[in-house]
Amino acid sequence: MECLIGITGKDYVLVAADTTCARSIVSMKQDEDKMFKLSDKLMMLVSGESGDTMQFAEYISKNIQLYKMRNGYELSPHAATNFTRRNLALYLRSQTPYMVNMLIAGYDKNEGPALYFMDYLASVTKAPFAVHGYGSYFTLSILDRFYRDDLTKEEAVKLLERCIEEIKNRFIINLPSFKVRVIDKDGIQDLPDITPERKS
Repeated sequence: MECLIGITGKDYVLVAADTTCARSIVSMKQDEDKMFKLSDKLMMLVSGESGDTMQFAEYISKNIQLYKMRNGYELSPHAATNFTRRNLALYLRSQTPYMVNMLIAGYDKNEGPALYFMDYLASVTKAPFAVHGYGSYFTLSILDRFYRDDLTKEEAVKLLERCIEEIKNRFIINLPSFKVRVIDKDGIQDLPDITPERKS
């Protein structure tokens, strides 16, 4: 029922995640932040079992910070994604696998912006745009039709709003609010949440 969305631009990555925390038929809270800051220009968006997502995201985050302390530099998005994938694959083959789906988004001064789609089976791919969850049934066709690699940030936000509007109109489950952030050469910045009250 959760939904994570990522859109890559020429010099940024725009990401959004719904803020609903639910189990079975019960909505427990509406202000859950499903984005974890891994470094100054690197974020992980998670969906899945709430205990698994929290524990795995914090484990990866602390290990990436430890790597920076030991070596004096941060992992690139590509390196951080492969580190995450390896750990997820190891746990998958243990008695305590993590049921976590992820989008990893970041910016590197040499590689530029990057968005990686990873599922709980530890398969990963780099993508210009990606969606996790049931929202993908309604949004991937919109992104496929209207995405361009030269979208400005403003155009990407409009496209994101269009995707979320489609989810709200067509999805039987209510996802009332989405938290939005952008990652670029200046780091991670919060954008206004997309809610029913917000109109562009």
